[in-house]
Amino acid sequence: MSSYKDLDIYKIGLDLFYQTHPASLKLPKHEMYELGSQLRRASDSIISNIVEGYGRKRYKADFIRFLIFSHSSCLETINHLEKLGHLYPDENDIFPNLCEQYDKLGGKIYTFIKYVEQNWKN
Repeated sequence: MSSYKDLDIYKIGLDLFYQTHPASLKLPKHEMYELGSQLRRASDSIISNIVEGYGRKRYKADFIRFLIFSHSSCLETINHLEKLGHLYPDENDIFPNLCEQYDKLGGKIYTFIKYVEQNWKN
């Protein structure tokens, strides 16, 4: 692994971000700047924390800490998508699908955290 770009969790997270961002911009105008903005920031935080953690990979504890932040942002993203899906079921039918995909990503991030905890060398 020569770059964070080689990590599946990064590739999947980036692809989901590229789906989530434009979907959030289709919300009603007032929501685009409220819950939509929170969704965009949480979705971006998943991949940003993977990148920052990878940059600190020499320090195992730092790497794990940022992966945990990434996992937490994934859970936050799921929560925002669930709320939007409930509040605006007719606005955008992509939210339930994104929820499912982010849930799978969260599992992969969690598995990677366990891998780093057990196998990463300082």
